[in-house]
Amino acid sequence: MTGFSKGASLPSGVTVDVFAAAFEASPTPMVVTDPRRGDNPVVWANAAFLTLTGYDREELYGYNCRMLQGPHTDAGVLQTMRTALRAGRPFEGELLNYRKDGTPFWNGMTINPVRDEAGEVVYFFSAQADMTDKHGLELALRDANDALEREVGERTADLRSALEQKTALLHEVDHRVKNNLQVISSLMLLKARRTPEGETRDALQAMADRIGALSTAHRMLYSEGDVSRFDFKEFTNDLIADLAAGLDEDRTRIETEIEALALSAAMAAPLALLIHELATNALRHAFPQERQGRVFIEARRCEAGMRLVIQDDGIGMASAPSNAAGFGRTLVEMVVRQLRGTLDWSDAGPGTRIAITIPLTGADAP
Repeated sequence: MTGFSKGASLPSGVTVDVFAAAFEASPTPMVVTDPRRGDNPVVWANAAFLTLTGYDREELYGYNCRMLQGPHTDAGVLQTMRTALRAGRPFEGELLNYRKDGTPFWNGMTINPVRDEAGEVVYFFSAQADMTDKHGLELALRDANDALEREVGERTADLRSALEQKTALLHEVDHRVKNNLQVISSLMLLKARRTPEGETRDALQAMADRIGALSTAHRMLYSEGDVSRFDFKEFTNDLIADLAAGLDEDRTRIETEIEALALSAAMAAPLALLIHELATNALRHAFPQERQGRVFIEARRCEAGMRLVIQDDGIGMASAPSNAAGFGRTLVEMVVRQLRGTLDWSDAGPGTRIAITIPLTGADAP
């Protein structure tokens, strides 16, 4: 290692030549520069450094290491390195360097100042490593990640398009079902008007009303943005508005207290049929002979799912006339079973109270 100061103390029996031999044999590329000379030239390099760069010693000694720089060497990193060296501070970083034959490689380097006994920087010692494979791996990973992101983006776009098509299809189905149900309801009402008064006419009228309730359910689903769910509060209020449209509010009225619930679209039709049947039954039978009263509908979350209560302050079940041909109670019990719920009829004193508990599972659970 020609040119090194021998001022530093060494272990007994160890000479600078021993260190020089060790550094020369090291597989780590090493280079030493002398800042006391003009342009801080290379004064020593080991065999590993020669192998890394492709230069001979004669081509390196006396020249600055900038010969390894090229068109794509990062100017920002160079400036940081130069600032550190001018201040006599260590530097650690990676640079894109070029071998003698012009081949680029990523050079990972640590540069440390070597000081004499007076504290002056007499050399800079740098250990280096070829980081090209690491950068190649990082580039490959980045390309793979970019490709994966593109694929995910394309798949997401495909899924979004498929979902939009499904949503449009379901909306169209709800719209057509609603229209068909309205037609059927209208035909049944027309038939009822042409039928003499009696049980047959009443049955036709009741069935037309029930079909109308189902039509309202599909109309509400058609207006929802999410085809898989619906807002039960808005849904019920809209359904009750249809029922209350023909009422004399000075005599009978419907009041509601509905908690906002997002329910599965599959529950819309049975719930519409259930609420319509119970509310209509109360309005028809709880207030005979121009009796005044109200029907109260309440729906809230409960531990089991949803608690639906329909109560009137009318004459009560015991006083209501029996109807052997009536289908309403049977229909209500069938719908509650379909919803896997429980049903409780009781005397409200005055009036009748029907309490229904409906389990909610998965996304419908409170």
